[in-house]
Amino acid sequence: MRTCVIDNPAAGRGRAGKLLEAAKTKLSRHYTYRSTSAPKHAIELAYRAVEEGFDRIIAAGGDGTAHEVAQGILESGNRDVVFSTWPVGSSNDYARCIGLGGWWKNPESEALAILKVDVGRLTFGDESHWFINGLGIGFNGMVTVEAHKIGLLRGPLLYVTAFLQAFRKHYRTPTMKFRFNDEAEVEHPTLSLTANCGQREGGFPVTWTAKLDDGRFDLFHPRALRRWELIRYLPALLNGNLPKDHPQLTTRQANRIRVECDTPFCIHIDGELAAVPEDRVKTATVELVPARLRVEVCPKFLYEGRT
Repeated sequence: MRTCVIDNPAAGRGRAGKLLEAAKTKLSRHYTYRSTSAPKHAIELAYRAVEEGFDRIIAAGGDGTAHEVAQGILESGNRDVVFSTWPVGSSNDYARCIGLGGWWKNPESEALAILKVDVGRLTFGDESHWFINGLGIGFNGMVTVEAHKIGLLRGPLLYVTAFLQAFRKHYRTPTMKFRFNDEAEVEHPTLSLTANCGQREGGFPVTWTAKLDDGRFDLFHPRALRRWELIRYLPALLNGNLPKDHPQLTTRQANRIRVECDTPFCIHIDGELAAVPEDRVKTATVELVPARLRVEVCPKFLYEGRT
Protein backbone atom coordinates (compact mmCIF):
# COMPACT_ATOMS: atom_id res chain seq x y z
CA MET A 1 0.00 0.00 0.00
CA ARG A 2 1.08 3.55 -0.67
CA THR A 3 1.80 4.81 2.84
CA CYS A 4 2.09 8.23 4.44
CA VAL A 5 3.55 8.54 7.95
CA ILE A 6 2.47 11.64 9.87
CA ASP A 7 4.82 12.07 12.80
CA ASN A 8 4.78 14.36 15.81
CA PRO A 9 8.41 15.15 16.77
CA ALA A 10 7.27 16.53 20.13
CA ALA A 11 5.44 13.33 21.16
CA GLY A 12 6.55 11.44 24.24
CA ARG A 13 7.85 14.64 25.84
CA GLY A 14 10.43 14.88 23.05
CA ARG A 15 11.59 11.26 22.88
CA ALA A 16 9.72 10.51 19.66
CA GLY A 17 12.53 11.65 17.32
CA LYS A 18 14.94 8.86 18.23
CA LEU A 19 12.20 6.21 18.15
CA LEU A 20 11.01 7.40 14.76
CA GLU A 21 14.50 7.10 13.29
CA ALA A 22 14.65 3.51 14.56
CA ALA A 23 11.22 2.86 13.06
CA LYS A 24 12.28 4.11 9.66
CA THR A 25 15.20 1.68 9.72
CA LYS A 26 13.15 -1.31 10.90
CA LEU A 27 9.97 -0.83 8.92
CA SER A 28 10.47 1.12 5.73
CA ARG A 29 12.39 4.12 4.46
CA HIS A 30 10.19 4.05 1.36
CA TYR A 31 7.16 5.62 3.01
CA THR A 32 6.34 9.31 2.65
CA TYR A 33 7.06 11.15 5.92
CA ARG A 34 5.44 14.40 7.02
CA SER A 35 5.93 16.10 10.39
CA THR A 36 3.46 18.17 12.36
CA SER A 37 4.37 21.67 13.48
CA ALA A 38 1.40 22.73 15.61
CA PRO A 39 -1.70 21.38 17.36
CA LYS A 40 -4.32 20.08 14.87
CA HIS A 41 -1.76 20.15 12.04
CA ALA A 42 -2.03 16.35 11.79
CA ILE A 43 -5.74 16.68 10.90
CA GLU A 44 -4.84 18.81 7.90
CA LEU A 45 -1.95 16.55 6.87
CA ALA A 46 -4.10 13.41 7.07
CA TYR A 47 -6.94 15.01 5.10
CA ARG A 48 -4.48 16.10 2.42
CA ALA A 49 -2.88 12.63 2.31
CA VAL A 50 -6.29 11.08 1.64
CA GLU A 51 -6.87 13.54 -1.21
CA GLU A 52 -3.45 12.65 -2.66
CA GLY A 53 -4.44 8.99 -2.87
CA PHE A 54 -2.49 7.36 -0.04
CA ASP A 55 -3.92 3.94 0.86
CA ARG A 56 -2.57 3.83 4.41
CA ILE A 57 -1.88 6.66 6.84
CA ILE A 58 0.21 6.02 9.96
CA ALA A 59 0.07 8.26 13.05
CA ALA A 60 3.54 8.28 14.61
CA GLY A 61 3.10 9.73 18.08
CA GLY A 62 0.83 9.26 21.07
CA ASP A 63 -2.93 9.23 21.50
CA GLY A 64 -3.18 12.89 20.53
CA THR A 65 -1.48 12.29 17.20
CA ALA A 66 -3.60 9.17 16.58
CA HIS A 67 -6.73 11.19 17.36
CA GLU A 68 -5.85 13.95 14.90
CA VAL A 69 -4.76 11.67 12.07
CA ALA A 70 -7.90 9.54 12.42
CA GLN A 71 -10.03 12.69 12.53
CA GLY A 72 -8.50 13.88 9.26
CA ILE A 73 -9.29 10.53 7.62
CA LEU A 74 -12.85 10.52 8.97
CA GLU A 75 -13.49 14.11 7.92
CA SER A 76 -12.40 13.23 4.38
CA GLY A 77 -15.34 10.84 4.06
CA ASN A 78 -13.11 8.17 2.49
CA ARG A 79 -13.97 4.74 3.93
CA ASP A 80 -11.20 2.79 2.17
CA VAL A 81 -8.08 4.36 3.66
CA VAL A 82 -6.38 2.26 6.36
CA PHE A 83 -5.40 3.95 9.62
CA SER A 84 -2.41 2.70 11.61
CA THR A 85 -0.17 3.98 14.40
CA TRP A 86 3.39 3.83 15.65
CA PRO A 87 3.16 4.37 19.42
CA VAL A 88 5.92 6.79 20.43
CA GLY A 89 3.93 9.12 22.69
CA SER A 90 3.41 9.74 26.39
CA SER A 91 0.28 7.63 26.37
CA ASN A 92 -0.50 5.01 23.74
CA ASP A 93 -3.87 3.68 24.87
CA TYR A 94 -5.28 3.12 21.39
CA ALA A 95 -2.15 1.44 20.07
CA ARG A 96 -2.25 -1.00 22.99
CA CYS A 97 -5.92 -1.76 22.33
CA ILE A 98 -5.39 -2.57 18.63
CA GLY A 99 -2.33 -4.67 19.45
CA LEU A 100 0.31 -2.37 17.99
CA GLY A 101 1.85 -1.70 21.39
CA GLY A 102 2.98 -5.32 21.66
CA TRP A 103 3.73 -5.64 17.96
CA TRP A 104 5.93 -2.55 18.09
CA LYS A 105 8.50 -4.43 20.21
CA ASN A 106 9.22 -6.90 17.41
CA PRO A 107 7.54 -5.71 14.20
CA GLU A 108 9.03 -8.39 11.94
CA SER A 109 7.57 -11.31 13.90
CA GLU A 110 3.81 -10.79 13.72
CA ALA A 111 1.38 -10.47 10.82
CA LEU A 112 -1.05 -7.56 10.77
CA ALA A 113 -4.69 -7.51 9.70
CA ILE A 114 -7.38 -4.94 8.89
CA LEU A 115 -10.39 -4.52 11.20
CA LYS A 116 -13.39 -2.26 10.59
CA VAL A 117 -13.89 -0.53 13.93
CA ASP A 118 -16.49 1.71 15.56
CA VAL A 119 -15.81 5.36 16.23
CA GLY A 120 -17.56 8.01 18.30
CA ARG A 121 -18.93 11.43 17.45
CA LEU A 122 -19.34 14.21 20.00
CA THR A 123 -21.71 17.10 19.28
CA PHE A 124 -22.39 20.25 21.27
CA GLY A 125 -23.62 23.60 20.01
CA ASP A 126 -22.34 24.05 16.45
CA GLU A 127 -19.33 21.80 17.01
CA SER A 128 -18.86 18.14 16.12
CA HIS A 129 -15.77 15.99 16.76
CA TRP A 130 -14.77 12.40 15.93
CA PHE A 131 -12.96 10.19 18.43
CA ILE A 132 -11.57 6.67 18.14
CA ASN A 133 -10.71 5.49 21.66
CA GLY A 134 -12.88 7.22 24.22
CA LEU A 135 -14.52 10.26 25.75
CA GLY A 136 -14.67 11.54 29.31
CA ILE A 137 -17.01 14.12 30.84
CA GLY A 138 -16.54 15.75 34.24
CA PHE A 139 -13.68 14.86 36.55
CA ASN A 140 -11.76 12.85 33.95
CA GLY A 141 -11.89 15.88 31.66
CA MET A 142 -10.26 17.92 34.41
CA VAL A 143 -7.58 15.22 34.80
CA THR A 144 -6.79 15.89 31.14
CA VAL A 145 -6.58 19.63 31.86
CA GLU A 146 -4.02 18.95 34.59
CA ALA A 147 -2.09 16.45 32.44
CA HIS A 148 -1.59 19.11 29.77
CA LYS A 149 0.05 21.36 32.35
CA ILE A 150 2.72 18.80 33.30
CA GLY A 151 5.84 19.11 31.19
CA LEU A 152 8.28 16.36 32.11
CA LEU A 153 6.38 13.22 33.08
CA ARG A 154 4.89 10.64 30.72
CA GLY A 155 3.07 7.32 30.89
CA PRO A 156 1.25 6.19 34.06
CA LEU A 157 3.17 8.58 36.31
CA LEU A 158 1.90 11.53 34.26
CA TYR A 159 -1.74 10.54 34.65
CA VAL A 160 -1.49 9.57 38.31
CA THR A 161 0.03 12.97 39.01
CA ALA A 162 -2.69 14.69 36.96
CA PHE A 163 -5.35 12.62 38.77
CA LEU A 164 -4.09 13.79 42.16
CA GLN A 165 -3.93 17.41 41.00
CA ALA A 166 -7.50 17.21 39.70
CA PHE A 167 -8.62 15.56 42.95
CA ARG A 168 -7.18 18.47 44.91
CA LYS A 169 -8.60 21.23 42.71
CA HIS A 170 -11.60 19.95 40.76
CA TYR A 171 -13.50 17.34 42.77
CA ARG A 172 -17.23 17.90 42.03
CA THR A 173 -20.34 15.71 41.76
CA PRO A 174 -22.98 17.94 40.10
CA THR A 175 -26.35 16.49 39.19
CA MET A 176 -26.41 15.53 35.50
CA LYS A 177 -29.29 14.37 33.33
CA PHE A 178 -28.68 11.40 31.04
CA ARG A 179 -30.59 9.75 28.24
CA PHE A 180 -29.05 6.43 27.19
CA ASN A 181 -30.23 5.26 23.76
CA ASP A 182 -34.01 5.83 23.67
CA GLU A 183 -34.60 5.16 27.36
CA ALA A 184 -36.27 7.57 29.79
CA GLU A 185 -34.14 10.41 31.11
CA VAL A 186 -32.42 9.83 34.47
CA GLU A 187 -30.64 12.17 36.90
CA HIS A 188 -27.60 11.35 39.03
CA PRO A 189 -24.96 13.24 41.00
CA THR A 190 -21.97 12.50 38.79
CA LEU A 191 -18.23 12.62 39.24
CA SER A 192 -17.53 11.54 35.65
CA LEU A 193 -18.74 9.57 32.66
CA THR A 194 -16.49 7.55 30.36
CA ALA A 195 -17.75 6.34 26.96
CA ASN A 196 -15.14 4.03 25.43
CA CYS A 197 -14.71 2.21 22.16
CA GLY A 198 -11.35 1.01 23.53
CA GLN A 199 -10.33 -0.26 26.93
CA ARG A 200 -8.17 2.42 28.51
CA GLU A 201 -8.55 6.05 29.48
CA GLY A 202 -5.45 8.04 30.39
CA GLY A 203 -3.59 4.77 30.88
CA PHE A 204 -6.25 3.45 33.29
CA PRO A 205 -7.94 0.16 32.21
CA VAL A 206 -11.51 1.26 32.98
CA THR A 207 -13.44 -0.83 30.41
CA TRP A 208 -11.65 -4.16 29.98
CA THR A 209 -14.64 -5.80 28.22
CA ALA A 210 -14.86 -3.17 25.46
CA LYS A 211 -14.59 -4.32 21.86
CA LEU A 212 -13.86 -2.03 18.96
CA ASP A 213 -16.42 -3.57 16.60
CA ASP A 214 -19.41 -4.50 18.78
CA GLY A 215 -21.54 -1.46 17.94
CA ARG A 216 -21.64 -0.21 21.54
CA PHE A 217 -19.79 2.14 23.84
CA ASP A 218 -18.72 0.64 27.15
CA LEU A 219 -19.60 3.17 29.85
CA PHE A 220 -18.01 3.72 33.26
CA HIS A 221 -20.03 6.06 35.45
CA PRO A 222 -18.77 7.01 38.93
CA ARG A 223 -21.62 8.88 40.57
CA ALA A 224 -21.69 10.40 44.07
CA LEU A 225 -18.40 8.82 45.06
CA ARG A 226 -16.99 10.25 48.28
CA ARG A 227 -13.54 11.84 48.23
CA TRP A 228 -11.89 9.24 50.44
CA GLU A 229 -13.33 6.46 48.26
CA LEU A 230 -11.82 8.00 45.14
CA ILE A 231 -8.35 7.85 46.68
CA ARG A 232 -9.00 4.41 48.14
CA TYR A 233 -9.86 2.99 44.72
CA LEU A 234 -6.99 4.62 42.81
CA PRO A 235 -4.76 1.47 42.98
CA ALA A 236 -7.70 -0.65 41.77
CA LEU A 237 -8.30 1.80 38.92
CA LEU A 238 -4.66 1.48 37.87
CA ASN A 239 -4.82 -2.31 37.57
CA GLY A 240 -8.40 -2.70 36.36
CA ASN A 241 -9.77 -4.30 39.51
CA LEU A 242 -12.46 -1.86 40.59
CA PRO A 243 -15.27 -3.43 42.66
CA LYS A 244 -18.19 -4.61 40.56
CA ASP A 245 -20.80 -4.29 43.30
CA HIS A 246 -20.26 -0.70 44.43
CA PRO A 247 -23.56 1.21 44.00
CA GLN A 248 -21.76 4.41 42.91
CA LEU A 249 -19.49 2.73 40.32
CA THR A 250 -21.81 1.72 37.50
CA THR A 251 -21.13 0.22 34.07
CA ARG A 252 -23.32 -0.43 31.06
CA GLN A 253 -23.36 -0.25 27.26
CA ALA A 254 -25.03 2.24 24.95
CA ASN A 255 -24.66 3.60 21.44
CA ARG A 256 -26.11 7.06 22.07
CA ILE A 257 -25.89 9.30 25.14
CA ARG A 258 -27.25 12.77 25.79
CA VAL A 259 -25.87 14.67 28.80
CA GLU A 260 -27.17 17.86 30.40
CA CYS A 261 -25.98 19.77 33.46
CA ASP A 262 -26.83 23.12 35.05
CA THR A 263 -23.12 23.90 35.37
CA PRO A 264 -20.59 23.78 32.49
CA PHE A 265 -18.61 20.56 32.23
CA CYS A 266 -15.23 19.55 30.85
CA ILE A 267 -14.90 17.01 28.00
CA HIS A 268 -11.91 15.16 26.62
CA ILE A 269 -11.85 12.98 23.52
CA ASP A 270 -8.91 10.59 23.10
CA GLY A 271 -7.05 12.60 25.76
CA GLU A 272 -7.51 15.89 23.89
CA LEU A 273 -9.67 18.68 25.31
CA ALA A 274 -12.90 19.26 23.39
CA ALA A 275 -14.44 21.66 25.94
CA VAL A 276 -13.37 23.23 29.23
CA PRO A 277 -15.70 24.88 31.77
CA GLU A 278 -14.91 28.33 30.36
CA ASP A 279 -16.56 27.24 27.11
CA ARG A 280 -19.91 27.08 28.97
CA VAL A 281 -20.93 23.72 27.46
CA LYS A 282 -23.90 22.32 29.40
CA THR A 283 -25.39 19.88 26.87
CA ALA A 284 -23.68 17.29 24.68
CA THR A 285 -24.60 14.29 22.57
CA VAL A 286 -22.33 11.29 22.03
CA GLU A 287 -23.09 8.81 19.24
CA LEU A 288 -21.39 5.63 18.08
CA VAL A 289 -20.83 5.16 14.34
CA PRO A 290 -20.33 1.43 13.70
CA ALA A 291 -17.62 -0.05 11.45
CA ARG A 292 -16.65 3.43 10.25
CA LEU A 293 -12.83 3.20 10.16
CA ARG A 294 -10.47 0.60 8.68
CA VAL A 295 -7.67 0.06 11.20
CA GLU A 296 -4.49 -1.99 11.07
CA VAL A 297 -4.33 -4.36 14.05
CA CYS A 298 -2.07 -7.12 15.34
CA PRO A 299 -4.41 -10.05 16.12
CA LYS A 300 -2.01 -11.64 18.62
CA PHE A 301 -1.93 -8.53 20.82
CA LEU A 302 -5.43 -7.19 20.08
CA TYR A 303 -7.01 -5.95 23.32
CA GLU A 304 -3.62 -6.51 24.94
CA GLY A 305 -4.05 -10.25 24.43
CA ARG A 306 -7.13 -10.39 26.67
CA THR A 307 -9.51 -11.85 24.08
